[in-house]
Amino acid sequence: MVTPLRQARVDFPAAQRLARHYRDAGVSGLVLFGSTGEGNLLTLTEKIEMIQAIRDDTPALPIMLGAGGVDTGGVAAAIRRLDATHPAGYLVPPPYYLCPSQAGIIWHYRRIAWATDRPLVLYNIPKRTGVQMTVETMEALATCPTIVAVKECHPAVLQTLRRRGRITALCGEDKALLAHFSDGGLGAIPASAHVRPDLFVRMMRLAQTGQAEAARELHDALSPLVRLLFAEPNPAPVKKALALQGMIDDELRMPLTPASRALAARLRKVIARLPAPADTAACEQPRAAGYSAAASSVNI
Repeated sequence: MVTPLRQARVDFPAAQRLARHYRDAGVSGLVLFGSTGEGNLLTLTEKIEMIQAIRDDTPALPIMLGAGGVDTGGVAAAIRRLDATHPAGYLVPPPYYLCPSQAGIIWHYRRIAWATDRPLVLYNIPKRTGVQMTVETMEALATCPTIVAVKECHPAVLQTLRRRGRITALCGEDKALLAHFSDGGLGAIPASAHVRPDLFVRMMRLAQTGQAEAARELHDALSPLVRLLFAEPNPAPVKKALALQGMIDDELRMPLTPASRALAARLRKVIARLPAPADTAACEQPRAAGYSAAASSVNI
C-alpha cells in the first residue's frame, strides 16, 4: 500500500480510507512500508502511528510490514520494535547495495528470523537490491519454520518456484499475474492493484476457477493501466492515479517526485476505459478466518 502524505506528513484519514476501499474490493491484506510505500523515507514513529490508524478503523485487514536495509542488525532491531504492533508478518528483501554472496544472504535472513516469531516473506527484487537470490537459496531458507513464502518478480523464476513447490511463491511482477494464477499460483503483491482493485481480484478468481477466457479478457483490459503505472518511477504513477480518483493527495517524500502531467493525462484516459464494477459473487471464494501467506490472495 502507498503511504498517503499531506503537507509532508502522513495522512492518516486517507490511509484509513484506502484500507477500507481495498477491504471492500476483496483484497486479502495490506503490505505497508515496502518500496511502493516509501518505507525507507518514513520514521519508525510514523510507521507505528499509521499501523494504529488503520487498525483503529475496524474491521481491519491483516497487515504485513516491509522491513529492509543494509545492516542486518539494524533491520533486526527495527523488527523487534515493530513486533509490538502485532503484524501478520514481514516482507524482507536482501541487504541493498552490498551485493552479498548467497551464503551472506542466508546468514542475513537467519539473523532476521531469530529476531521475531512472526512469519517472514522473502522479497527477491534484484533491480532494487542489486543482488539476485537463487532458487536454491530461497528453498534452503524455506527450511526455517518462520520463512513462509517469497515475493518473486521474475516470471521464469516464479514459474520454477511454483512448480517445484518447496516454498510458496507470491507474484511480484504485475504483468505476470494472469499466467501466475492460471498456473495455480496462490497469491500476489501487485502495486497496480491500487487502482480498481476489484478488477484485479476478479481476474484472480476467474483464473483460479478455470474461467480462462473471461480472465484473459479482463487481463487485456487491465494491461494498459499496468504499463502506465510503471512508466515512471514507482510509486509516483500509482499515487497520481489515486489522486485522479480523489483518494489521496498527489504527494511523495523527496527525493521522490510526482509523476508528470503527460502521464496523468494518459492515466485519466485509461482509467476511464476500464470495465464497470460488477458483482463477483459467481467467482467468489471463501476467505480463511486467519491470515496465511499460502491462501489465495491479492495483497497491496
